[in-house]
Amino acid sequence: MTRERLYLFDTTLRDGQQTQGVQFSALEKVQIAQALDTLGIDYIEGGWPGANPTDSEFFATAPKTRATMTAFGMTKRVGRSAENDDVLAAVLDARTPAVCLVGKTHDFHVKTALGCTLDENLEAIGASIAHCVAKGREALFDAEHFFDGYKANPDYALSALRAAHEAGARWLVLCDTNGGTLPSEVGRIVAEVIAAGIPGSRLGIHCHDDTGNAVANSLAAVEAGCRQIQGTLNGLGERCGNANLVTLIPTLLLKEPYRSALETGVSDAGLTQLLKISRNLDDILNRVPLRSAPYVGASAFAHKAGLHASAILKDPTTYEHVPPEAVGNERVIPMSNQAGQSNLRARLASAGIEVDAKDARLGRILEIIKEREDQGYAYDGAQASFEILARRELGLLPQFFEVKRYRVTVERRKNKYDRMVSLSEAVVVVKIGERKAMSVSDSMDETGQDHGPVNALSKALSKDLGPYQACIDEMKLVDFKVRITNGGTEAVTRVIIDSEDSAGRRWQTVGVSANIVDASFEALLDAINWKLLRDMKVPA
Repeated sequence: MTRERLYLFDTTLRDGQQTQGVQFSALEKVQIAQALDTLGIDYIEGGWPGANPTDSEFFATAPKTRATMTAFGMTKRVGRSAENDDVLAAVLDARTPAVCLVGKTHDFHVKTALGCTLDENLEAIGASIAHCVAKGREALFDAEHFFDGYKANPDYALSALRAAHEAGARWLVLCDTNGGTLPSEVGRIVAEVIAAGIPGSRLGIHCHDDTGNAVANSLAAVEAGCRQIQGTLNGLGERCGNANLVTLIPTLLLKEPYRSALETGVSDAGLTQLLKISRNLDDILNRVPLRSAPYVGASAFAHKAGLHASAILKDPTTYEHVPPEAVGNERVIPMSNQAGQSNLRARLASAGIEVDAKDARLGRILEIIKEREDQGYAYDGAQASFEILARRELGLLPQFFEVKRYRVTVERRKNKYDRMVSLSEAVVVVKIGERKAMSVSDSMDETGQDHGPVNALSKALSKDLGPYQACIDEMKLVDFKVRITNGGTEAVTRVIIDSEDSAGRRWQTVGVSANIVDASFEALLDAINWKLLRDMKVPA
């Protein structure tokens, strides 16, 4: 059976940049474009040349990609020729192989937003596309508000598509701009557009997620005949975001009927990089990855219930719809006070630790977990701390180093500008083998900003670990969460730390104490020990 080609168009660098709180630098846009190209995306929309300095700088330094680099703009203004429209000229001056122009297809928007006649809008669409084609560019027409326009006036919405089609547009992209259309409507309307004479091989779909249906709408359009999908990494986009390519891509590659019927530019090997690419984008944005994200979330393959974990041990397909490694993820068997021995053995096995089901130490580990969770610990997410605890009880935790003591001071004083500033300093003494080392660090960064006592402590702890230093240097703290588990002056503080290394591995550790610094130190110690366990190749 011959599979039909489905093209993937990424608009993270344009639509994604319209997300509230997101502003890419030109260098970050280059990094994202290179990651998209590695993944196997067919088109990369780099932005709107001339609309802002960052986009103009990006196109001036855009990387060479296998993917078709695309510049975005709008159709010419009414009353000007395409040759004399400065906005259109700026888009063409980016010299990208493809150009995507947005135009109105809803009669209400033509009259209200553009303030021109319906025929004048059609002329602007056709002339703009024809001008781009004459310049040797692959032309795409983003049919803005198409679904709302089609429901209000199907004849006019279709005439706008035909104007672009007849002018030579390679792609006619049906946009659910307001994000309010539902999957059944999308499927029906796409089928009607194809029945009206527009080939599905020329149709794309561009959905927003205002009803939470952007992925479902995109799949409905593909099932009805569209052969291009537009979306963004991690579902970035204005308001509620755009169709999430990180969800769409594995669905298309791993699920039927898409896997057998359609071919994309993403290979099975490329798919295994999906989690890493998704996490890298979150790093660029300084965001915490969504744990519940389909396919790539930290909880996407987490099995907490004992009944589930027991079945997973026998056959993972009992509670997993796809293999986690297919998208670069991994199975997690969380530990909590709800856990049974099935969870415990499954979690130990995933860490490479095989323990006989009759081993009495398993019961002791469960008792310790329940006792510590009563004290405020939470091992549900802190898998690295659980492994440290279990290895210690099983006698499988080597002592890489010993912390003999630490001290943290916080000083608040006036600086030379007569402004109150704070400064934290930390001293940590560790013993590695027979050698003792004292490390001192403060919390000030290169700009003179104070980052607090935990920052000073983290820097001091990881400053001089002798033979382990190279391993620790590539490790960074990416998230820090504090929760008070009971109130009053005797409050207990729980600290959860997310760490990451250069390989893209992310792990979570927990510490509990009446003192927030001490709780943080406990979590930091577990994080470093877990990293050493992985990189020092300690036998199971």
